[in-house]
Amino acid sequence: MRLGLGRYRVGPMWLWKALLVFVAIAFAGQLLGVIFNKSLQQDRSRSLFSSDGQGPSLGSCRPHSHVMFLKTHKTASSTVLNMLYRYGEERDLCFALPLGYQFGYPLPFNAHRVKGYRGPHVAAFSIMGNHMRFNKPEVEKVMPVDTFYFSIMRDPVALAESSYAYYKAVAPAFKKAKGLGEFADNPRKYYDPRLRNNHYARNLLWFDFGLDHNANFSTTLARRGEAAVRRAFKLILVSEHFDQSMVLLRHALCWPLDAIVSFSLNARQQKPSGGSSWVGKAAAAQPPALALTDDQRLKLREWNALDWHLYQAFNRSFWNEVDRFGRTRMDQEVALLRTRRDVLARACLRDGGRPVEASRIRDKTIRPFQSGLVKILGYELQPGLDNATHQSCLRMIRPEIQYKDLLDARQFPRAAPQAAQAQAPAIPAGGDYVRKDPSSQLRTGELGVGEGGGVG
Repeated sequence: MRLGLGRYRVGPMWLWKALLVFVAIAFAGQLLGVIFNKSLQQDRSRSLFSSDGQGPSLGSCRPHSHVMFLKTHKTASSTVLNMLYRYGEERDLCFALPLGYQFGYPLPFNAHRVKGYRGPHVAAFSIMGNHMRFNKPEVEKVMPVDTFYFSIMRDPVALAESSYAYYKAVAPAFKKAKGLGEFADNPRKYYDPRLRNNHYARNLLWFDFGLDHNANFSTTLARRGEAAVRRAFKLILVSEHFDQSMVLLRHALCWPLDAIVSFSLNARQQKPSGGSSWVGKAAAAQPPALALTDDQRLKLREWNALDWHLYQAFNRSFWNEVDRFGRTRMDQEVALLRTRRDVLARACLRDGGRPVEASRIRDKTIRPFQSGLVKILGYELQPGLDNATHQSCLRMIRPEIQYKDLLDARQFPRAAPQAAQAQAPAIPAGGDYVRKDPSSQLRTGELGVGEGGGVG
């Protein structure tokens, strides 16, 4: 009887043990699954922004961490600045930031316009790239002696189209003309060199490089200005060949591929089909106010003759650099860059990576600043990104103004509450997005151009 009862009790004990083992295995499997999923997400993030993001070997070169970029106007320079912001932020480098959003522009640059500047080479700055009118002697007070200087240029006609669309409300010469074509037909009818902000209407590149944009054209003067730019800058990019420019810049700076992969910022439209660049500035179908005939385009080149000389000279130099690099090798690396951009666009962005109107962007903190005749487009991030991927993708689409505020708050945390209370930036009479700053004026007589027309 006892033996029978023993057998009767053993049955349920085995069942309970089996059930407990099953529950333990299930719990362990669930726990391992969570850990595995987190690890997989982290691995995907790491693989998305590291393994394929190094690009072809750069040999034994050492990355440049001291970089000065002259951010010229309407040349895709906001996209380039985003690259510098990302690279510096990811490596905790120190930025030479303006007190507002630009270095006292349109006045020539002065070292005291840099936030945290306390005298020549007292503070260690690594990256400088916000708008300024170039003045190298003053820049050299801020940046280390081994700084790599570079800038970017654009065809003056395309630049004029973009400048007219963006600065029509602030440039008197553009205000008076009903359209860019009307201005091109007789620019002297509308242009008065004495009026503030009219520098946007003539030889804007020449002006940004610190040269006298109202000087009468002569071959001697043009070559002198070209020589001054060559002495000051190690590399000049060309916005019409943006991807090739990025390949040359990557090798010049010895930076990984992901550092120079970008999405077009401040774009006025979507990427043109079949285009060779991701600039997004020149519209396929221009608004009536921007329409130009072939004759008007020639007139704009004549009106901007100093800029046209610079652009032609450095466009030739650019392709000489490409030839030295190797055309076949360049084609291969451009293809790799574009493939990488497409991969990141699919992973990071909604709508297949196409720019969208600011009003459609749900996150108001990443809506681009609006100005002028046309809408400035931005991007929306894919939902459901893990935190690391989200942050990396966000860096690539964060607009210039918001990015500068973020870096400013991190670099100068004590000043952050004041910055948060400041008004939103706008384009005032000065012509660019700045916060009003009583100390923004330089001393009378400070110039950025030497007597011979040289930079600084």
